[in-house]
Amino acid sequence: MGSMHREKGKKETNKKLEKESSSGTLVEEVIRRNSETVYRLAYALVRTRADADDIYQEVFLRYVRKAPAFDSGEHEKAWFMRVTINCCKNMWKSPWMQRRSALENDALEREVSQEEAVYGITEEDSLLIETVKQLPEKYRAVIHLFYYEELSVEEIGKITNSKASTVRTRLTRARRQLKSLLREKGEDLDV
Repeated sequence: MGSMHREKGKKETNKKLEKESSSGTLVEEVIRRNSETVYRLAYALVRTRADADDIYQEVFLRYVRKAPAFDSGEHEKAWFMRVTINCCKNMWKSPWMQRRSALENDALEREVSQEEAVYGITEEDSLLIETVKQLPEKYRAVIHLFYYEELSVEEIGKITNSKASTVRTRLTRARRQLKSLLREKGEDLDV
C-alpha cells in the first residue's frame, strides 16, 4: 500500500512539474526573488555553507512540490522564511546532526573562517558573526530577521508563529547575551 501512495505522489508531482514547465518562467522568477533571503536565513541558522546549501535546495524543492498560491509579495516572502526556519529545525533534529563529532565541528569552524577571509569580512564583523552563532536558535532567528532582513517585530511574529511581545523579548535577551559574550571576549563593540 505504501508503494501505491508513493507512486500516486510521484504522479502528482510530475503533473505539477509538467504544468509549471509551461509556466517555468514564473517558477524561476519566484525562486530568483526569494533565493537570497532563503540562503541568508538558512546560513544564519545553520552556521555552515554546506548545510545552508542543503536547506536552500530543500526549501525550493518544497515550493515546486506544493506550488502554493500567494496572496501578495509579503505572503510569498513570509512563506519562504517560515519554510526555511522549519527546514533548519528539521535538520537540527536529524540523527545525523545529533551525532556530529566535535572534530567535525572544529573543521566546520575553520571552513567558515576561510570563507570569511575570501568574502572580505572585517575582523570586527567576523567576531560579531561568530558571537551571534553562539546564541540559541530562537535568538539567532530574530536577530537575523530584524537586522538583516529588516522586518518589523510584527512581521517576525507572523513568520515565527510568535506574539510581537515575544519577539521583542527575544530581541532584548539576544542583545543582552551578545553584549555579555562580547565582554567575555574582551571586545567593546556597540550592540
